[in-house]
Amino acid sequence: MGELYFIWDTALPFLLEGTMVTLKLIVLSIPPALVIGILMAVGRVYGNKFISLLCTGYVALFRGTPLLVQLFIIYYGLPSLGIFFSPFTAAVIGFALCSGAYHSEYIRGAIQSIKSGQMMAAKSLGMSKFKAILYIILPQALRRAIPGCSNEIIYLVKYSSLAFMVTCIELTGAGKIVASRYFKYTEVFLVVGAIYLLMVSVVTKFLNSLEKKVEIPGSEMRK
Repeated sequence: MGELYFIWDTALPFLLEGTMVTLKLIVLSIPPALVIGILMAVGRVYGNKFISLLCTGYVALFRGTPLLVQLFIIYYGLPSLGIFFSPFTAAVIGFALCSGAYHSEYIRGAIQSIKSGQMMAAKSLGMSKFKAILYIILPQALRRAIPGCSNEIIYLVKYSSLAFMVTCIELTGAGKIVASRYFKYTEVFLVVGAIYLLMVSVVTKFLNSLEKKVEIPGSEMRK
């Protein structure tokens, strides 16, 4: 009974404050990450040699180095160059840059799955390459990329816990502080894990609904 009272009265209010920070991190990181992913994917598939090489280098850099190292460079390293970010802003930037690199691979694969004849048909109708990509290719590719991008968004929910390493007190950071103060690590982190599980379940449900909503009739897999 005492443990339940501790969780409800002492730990949970502080953990909920951390949860709100986590949700803000996720919500603010997803849009720029998707924009970066689209730009990098389009650049690799349709850009000239220089742009394609630049986009490939970006993806290789952010997929090939640990996110924690990227966060340390942004928060602790850039101040030596006179560039300063708050812990929250540094975390959002790091998450968006890293997540965008992974999104780009899912979107690139989806773009390349579109038959090249569609681009040729669009040009034969007088459309520019830019308009063909914007109005013909991307709408189809983004639908196909939803399952892969959904996985990356779910990963983002979980690795948002790394924000604590740059002193941004989100859910995991709040749990660490409470557990250290009261020496109740098992109880506190069981609750932290339950909150993450709830967030992932809600996000998964939403993304599954989105996938069904934008699905093209007749294109679903036959069972």
